[in-house]
Amino acid sequence: MSERVAVYIDFDNVVISQYDNVHGKQAWRNDEARKRTGSTGSGDPVDLKLATAQIDIGAIIDYAASFGTVALSRAYADWSVPANAAYKNDLMSRALQLVQLFAASGVKNGADIRLSVDVIEDLIRHPDFTHVVIVAGDSDYVPLAQRCKQLSRHVVGIGVAGSTSKALVSACDEFIDYADLPGVTPPPVRPAAAEKAPAKKAAKKTAAKKAVPAPEPATPDQAATDLLVRAIRVGLQKSDDDWLNAGGLKSQLQRMDPAFKEKSLGFSSFRAFVESRTEQVEAREENNQLKVRLR
Repeated sequence: MSERVAVYIDFDNVVISQYDNVHGKQAWRNDEARKRTGSTGSGDPVDLKLATAQIDIGAIIDYAASFGTVALSRAYADWSVPANAAYKNDLMSRALQLVQLFAASGVKNGADIRLSVDVIEDLIRHPDFTHVVIVAGDSDYVPLAQRCKQLSRHVVGIGVAGSTSKALVSACDEFIDYADLPGVTPPPVRPAAAEKAPAKKAAKKTAAKKAVPAPEPATPDQAATDLLVRAIRVGLQKSDDDWLNAGGLKSQLQRMDPAFKEKSLGFSSFRAFVESRTEQVEAREENNQLKVRLR
């Protein structure tokens, strides 16, 4: 039986934890960041801080796909919050189901309860799910991780450093910090002076200087190269060897992007596609099998 993966993201938890991790404890609340969208074009300093602490949805799903086929993926949040709503397109482009949660108070939104109930129901309804990926850091998820293991599922945790309960880490079969996911770009080091909020006028002037134009869209050829590199980096998380089997690498690549086809890029085989990327990877023959690694 092939491995099948279910992914559950406590989105509020992850977004807030990443913001505080990058910009300092309680920065989310002090900056009232939930009211902003992270648009760099606004010139607002809090929007720029949100952009700096942006969550890479692709990196999370790509890592989950390294365990098998992602058969189900959900993100839980109050999507009426502007900071969360800004991610809708990215989430839906990766086929995540968005579960709406309305806050019962200013602090707790009940994501842990709803998410936990859904996980157990899904595992009962879908006995073929072999892996459960929980993206959160709250210790409230410890009983859920334990119950999943009792149901003979492999539990993978992903959380933000500094905001993840040690008990949750221990309750998982595997755990990885969000910052260590392949493809995640480290945020810039926060200078000590940045702890003090600048004057509003000066902040807008600084923000305008830091604003950069959006990058040009990648061509299909460049996108395929980026996908190959990401797939190798994900594969290296599970390998003691720098050289990966090309067959397994192609399977990982197609789990990350089912639309990938080397023939649509003009290559007769996956080998030809890999061997054309000599600036990024190198390949060799070993026991009649093609092996690939990053340069």
